[in-house]
Amino acid sequence: MTDLEAVARLASDLVRIDSRSSRSNLPLAERIEAELAGFAVERLDYTDPAGVAKRVLVARRGPKGGLGLSGHMDTVPDTGWQEDPWSARVDDEGLMRGLGAVDMKGALAAMIVAAKGLPADVPATLLITTDEETTKAGARMIAQNSALARDSALVGVLVGEPTGLTPVRGHRSHIHFYAEARGVQAHSSTRKGVNANWALIPFLSEMASLRDRLLRDPAFHDADYDPPFPDFNLVLDNHGTAINVTVARATARIKFRYTAKVDPAPVVAAVRAAAERAGLALTMEQDGAPPELPRDHPLVRMVEAETGRPAETVPYGTDAAELQAIAPCVVIGPGSIATAHTPRECARLSDMAEAVALYRRLLRRAA
Repeated sequence: MTDLEAVARLASDLVRIDSRSSRSNLPLAERIEAELAGFAVERLDYTDPAGVAKRVLVARRGPKGGLGLSGHMDTVPDTGWQEDPWSARVDDEGLMRGLGAVDMKGALAAMIVAAKGLPADVPATLLITTDEETTKAGARMIAQNSALARDSALVGVLVGEPTGLTPVRGHRSHIHFYAEARGVQAHSSTRKGVNANWALIPFLSEMASLRDRLLRDPAFHDADYDPPFPDFNLVLDNHGTAINVTVARATARIKFRYTAKVDPAPVVAAVRAAAERAGLALTMEQDGAPPELPRDHPLVRMVEAETGRPAETVPYGTDAAELQAIAPCVVIGPGSIATAHTPRECARLSDMAEAVALYRRLLRRAA
């Protein structure tokens, strides 16, 4: 079987298994483990905050050292899809269409095929995570609890998010803010309820001003990134309340992304102070520090030499924020992020096969 046939078969199987972050990924983890004959496999199980069973895998074959290859099993929700999101349909242009095809089951399949195709004396370690699209809990579990990952003595980790096989040496990390107001539910016509949305308004006004400051103030900008200013995205959640019901619970969710050169402390302080003034309950979830390697780092230079492409930075985040605790990380994977998180998601089979060859060369070179 050629690399193209092997990666197409495995990617198709992975896409056909529903592994949205809200669901258990155990069926997908079991399918992946079936590919890992001859590898030492470590299973790390946990339960997410919604009580859903999750599993991450660490697998190694060969001696210690070398590179780790990391991909995540979970996907975003199937919002907007007009065809079967799990069909893994391949069209006449060689594009596999399906939820997770490019983000990032195609890359994950390429990593597994690349590792399996190496001689047993070449070190190959797989760090296979989940919940990357939500909390990064899977990568954090591996970084904090994996004995096999620690024992592998990796010199670097390649994270397979879609970059068009261009190396990425740095990206933003994020802080999630959850500001919550409470009201009293009632029929809205009776005037017996209290609508929690009204309590959010003073806080939201301050957040609008803070966002304007982030766009204007050079102290929060980083010229090495496009765009140079941080992300400060707001989502409002009334938790399913109907239009004729006063809102008993209203949550403002904000995702703040920043780079290694930006100090997030003033933003955290401003959000906390605004929530306190408005009488809101505030909770936060924070990624690891933004990962960023210097341009002359040996791992960056090695990947640049193999791809013939200069390393870049990107504005989004990946599991590298957590996995950098194990070893320096470069993000590199097949396909374009342009269709990720959309109902047009797709990945070209030839790009997956090219990734197999690249990952295999890098594993050999690092050894």
